[in-house]
Amino acid sequence: MPTYSLNINGKVQTVEVAEGTPLLWVLREHLGLTGTKYSCGIAQCGSCTIHLDGNPTKACVLPVNAVPDGKVITTIEGLSENNEHPLQKAWIEAQAPQCGYCQSGQLMQAAALLKDNPNPTREEIKSHMNGILCRCGTYMRIIKAIELASEQSAKTA
Repeated sequence: MPTYSLNINGKVQTVEVAEGTPLLWVLREHLGLTGTKYSCGIAQCGSCTIHLDGNPTKACVLPVNAVPDGKVITTIEGLSENNEHPLQKAWIEAQAPQCGYCQSGQLMQAAALLKDNPNPTREEIKSHMNGILCRCGTYMRIIKAIELASEQSAKTA
């Protein structure tokens, strides 16, 4: 089996897996990074969203051999070392999760939005978050959490 070196959450990890193995399974099964969730397996729900060089990417359909050398992978575990990311705090304040299953994908998608647009409108939030499904329907709390994080970031900037 081929060996792959991946820069994940600031650390180079080497894995030996079959070519074509989805990055999601490399993260979860081979590296123990279980925060990234499996749900649909066809990149339709977004629970498996990670960042690839800062861009939200669905890990369930990305084969490990398609990750270009030198690209930086960030999972929910790498969003913040101590769970102090403004979004993580806002998620708690807004009581965004219900079952919690989609939340890592929601947070990763939202983090990419706020990185590129620190002060989004409600419509921009809705548009950007459109590809991440919440089975429990807590969309209004998720939007509120993103707005809270945006406000907090503006206060500390």
